[in-house]
Amino acid sequence: MAFELPDLPYAHDALASKGMSAETLEYHHDLHHKAYVDNGNKLIAGTEWESKSLEDVIKGTYQSGAVAQNGIFNNASQHWNHSQFWEMMGPGGIAMPGALEKALTESFGSVDEFKSQFAAAGAGQFGSGWAWLVQNADGALAVTKTENGVNPLCFGQTALLGCDVWEHSYYIDFRNKRPAYLDNFLNNLVNWENVASRMK
Repeated sequence: MAFELPDLPYAHDALASKGMSAETLEYHHDLHHKAYVDNGNKLIAGTEWESKSLEDVIKGTYQSGAVAQNGIFNNASQHWNHSQFWEMMGPGGIAMPGALEKALTESFGSVDEFKSQFAAAGAGQFGSGWAWLVQNADGALAVTKTENGVNPLCFGQTALLGCDVWEHSYYIDFRNKRPAYLDNFLNNLVNWENVASRMK
């Protein structure tokens, strides 16, 4: 089925006071994400993937261990990643649900330790990629990082939280200060209710 660019779940300037400017969202959502959608649709047209779900396209075109993925995977995966990313953020002001706080504390020792590991994963990702909080098939939580557009679907994991560490995600607001962007993301931008809703 054709890929469609989702609307942002908030206004372009809704995150500005939290450290993500309207200009960043205009470039990131309206241009970068739209390009993944448009290019993905061109690439799947007339192929076996044209009638498949986005998740099936990602799983079916991922090449395990391949740094350079094929064009269909790259665009489909980045479309999925960004669609989740917008929902994982919000204007803020909502406390972390107790069930999520308990799960993070049990898995990492504390919420602060989880944030430290997540930020380290994002800062330590060489080049472009993503940092993730995932839930494995056995229910265990883990922090991971992936290169380029690779995401947890490729490994049978559930993505609870993802942070885009491609430069287009932070360069307007933070220039080359990726650690500062990650700190701001974790402490000001995450919609913890959305993260909690993804746990199985």
